[in-house]
Amino acid sequence: MSRPIDVPTRTEPTSPATDSVVILDYGSQYAQLIARRVREANVYCELVPHDVEWEVIQRLAPKGIILSGGPASVYEPDAPHLPNWVLQSGLPVLGICYGMQLLAHALGGRVAPATEREYGPAVVDIIAEHPLFANLPRRFDVWMSHGDRIDELPPGFVPLARSANAPFAAMAKGHLVGLQFHPEVAHTPLGSTILRNFLYDVCGCRPTWTPESFVERAVREIRERVGGDRVLLALSGGVDSSVAAALIHRAIGDQLTPVFVDTGLLREGEAETIREVFGQHFRMSLVAVDARQRFLARLRGVVDPEEKRRRIGEEFVRVFEQVARERGPFRFLAQGTLYPDVIESAARHASKTAAKIKTHHNVGGLPDDLQFELLEPLRYLFKDEVRAIGRLLGLPEEIVQRQPFPGPGLAVRILGEVTEEALAIVRRADAIVREEVEAAGLARALWQFFAVLLPVYSTGVMGDQRTYARVIAVRAVTSSDAMTADWARLPDDLLARIANRIVNEVPGVNRVVYDITSKPPATIEWE
Repeated sequence: MSRPIDVPTRTEPTSPATDSVVILDYGSQYAQLIARRVREANVYCELVPHDVEWEVIQRLAPKGIILSGGPASVYEPDAPHLPNWVLQSGLPVLGICYGMQLLAHALGGRVAPATEREYGPAVVDIIAEHPLFANLPRRFDVWMSHGDRIDELPPGFVPLARSANAPFAAMAKGHLVGLQFHPEVAHTPLGSTILRNFLYDVCGCRPTWTPESFVERAVREIRERVGGDRVLLALSGGVDSSVAAALIHRAIGDQLTPVFVDTGLLREGEAETIREVFGQHFRMSLVAVDARQRFLARLRGVVDPEEKRRRIGEEFVRVFEQVARERGPFRFLAQGTLYPDVIESAARHASKTAAKIKTHHNVGGLPDDLQFELLEPLRYLFKDEVRAIGRLLGLPEEIVQRQPFPGPGLAVRILGEVTEEALAIVRRADAIVREEVEAAGLARALWQFFAVLLPVYSTGVMGDQRTYARVIAVRAVTSSDAMTADWARLPDDLLARIANRIVNEVPGVNRVVYDITSKPPATIEWE
């Protein structure tokens, strides 16, 4: 448990930039979704480790605290605890699932294993009035995911709702409230309304977190941090780095030098498009570096995906260091790192209880002897927020709506060693997938759609002859934030056209398969 600290009574900041809340992460798979829903309500929030000290979050001057769910049981000896400052602060608190049980446990209630666990859809009945449930029906559908339940409420708390298996599906004592169900998931249809009620009516937050407010604040902070120094930007042409470029350029103008590195790991026609679009739109002095052979040499013989990412991240920095020496001096290296990158890499700004999934070259693959200070103005944004800011900054739709593309590029869409032959195969197959999905008018409805080259061969028959050739997997998913994703139910005729074209137009391929795995348990990318 965090050490007791002297926390002042609740006070309002003198001139807040925007109202905010903090979310303490107890390891729930839905923790990031809570942050998304809060942002959708136009309230700023940050997801922080559950054992964070008050001094760390005091800078946000939060108006409320949300406790996420988690896999532990509060009565276990090593279970994550409630920091003392949470209750000492006098701020409104919303506990969700484990967070509710933690609140009850800390205040003298009793939590015990449920006789029947609740996983999946449930119905709750409202049994008491509270601002949390304002303008809601007396009965509504929710999503439960818990094996414990509260058997006895803490002193002073009243039950607000119940379900068939949870007599205390919601509880409250003034501005301390708890929910046994998950309002952040889509399976709780009225969950966003509940969260808004907490943010607006319980915490008193104003919906001031907007693209306009972010740009104004970010420009000011970039100018203050950079001063008269110069910034080197890693420009890939994707949404993230493009918006970062436009934002930083608005702040410091020609102090920014965008660098496009042609790694040879890009999609078909991408290098040419980047030079054309950015030359016409940004009107910046774009530095283009042809490093195709350099990256290919670094990846020779490498099959482990983490090692691929590490080497690519390291080589990126070495290229930038070379440009810096030739065109410098530069103090900062700018990247389009987003919040999901930070969360999935379990970096120090993410939950300590979140398991590392994979290394993103933006945040986890950089060498220890980095010669620059990192400038990541989008670090706490989700993808849809970045797109909105891109439109506000005047970026064309062809950039704003580009589907996400991993920093290591096609290297992580080739399972196995990266060779020129493998790159040619996956690049052409990927182009066919994109062409057909876009022609079908489905591109805007999908989060990502691409091809993956598998490290297997299969037997086939082409032109009355036996073949033994490579296999392409097609991946298409729907998502709102990349934290979770579902496989896309593409029309049969579209899949048939994609498969037929790949087998006929891509030399060395005789079989196409379609990935029907959601995230979780799988990730969106194969590596």
